[in-house]
Amino acid sequence: MAYWMFKTEPGDYSFEELLADGWAEWDGVRNHQAAQNMRRMKKGELAFFYRSVKRPAVVGIVRILREAYPDPDDPRFVRVDIAPERRLAREVPLAEIKADPRLADLALVRQPRLSVLPVSPAHWRLILEKAEGGAG
Repeated sequence: MAYWMFKTEPGDYSFEELLADGWAEWDGVRNHQAAQNMRRMKKGELAFFYRSVKRPAVVGIVRILREAYPDPDDPRFVRVDIAPERRLAREVPLAEIKADPRLADLALVRQPRLSVLPVSPAHWRLILEKAEGGAG
């Protein structure tokens, strides 16, 4: 199983909105590398939901409901359907992620402008530790 991260700006779509909606089409991705990441996603895989710009932090976990399908607005790109799994017990701020040398090669740190990122199993566990057990 692969792990992922979806980044969003609070004004675009928040985790609270996803919780209220129950599921969403993840659309609007217009970066080829991010779209390629979405094409690799499999139904049932998990992803972090990351709030960027204002108080940037990993805030929740989502599940992939539907694998990549053509974006009707631009068929060169794709969408995936996601559903909220749960809010994290504690948000994990970007500053804390950047301060941890074990996360230095996390795509969020290396490619901060990319909106859909892979997360290694080791990085997944570290971020969950931080969210569930404190500063890790």
